[in-house]
Amino acid sequence: MKILIVNGVNIERIGSREKAIYGEQSYAEMMDELSVFAKKRGAEVEVFQSDLEGELVERICNTDYDALVLNAGAYTHTSVAITDALRYVTLPKIEVHISNLFGREDYRKILTGGATDGVIAGFGINSYKLAIIKLTEEL
Repeated sequence: MKILIVNGVNIERIGSREKAIYGEQSYAEMMDELSVFAKKRGAEVEVFQSDLEGELVERICNTDYDALVLNAGAYTHTSVAITDALRYVTLPKIEVHISNLFGREDYRKILTGGATDGVIAGFGINSYKLAIIKLTEEL
């Protein structure tokens, strides 16, 4: 099974920005840890990151994977284009967030999550791991 992890705007800055919210683990360390975790569950992980909305849409729509884990970053709150791309994809897909968006600023509403099979938020890197567990159990 191939799981595509798509990370959006500012996610690659994890570990150096807002450490009280996102922690100190670097983005590269985080993605490496997820790759090892997925491998133990019999899955292969491909990671894609971009700050550009159109690149995220293109990668999501190129369905050369079996399941999707998405952290769109700030695009979660604003992107109709990413939401439409998620609706286009019929494969299993879960949206994740490192922080608990429901305990943050009022403008952080989840737009993209309605086009996924579920949303996991507030558990740091474990949000991704919980998504991987769910996806590897389902397929």
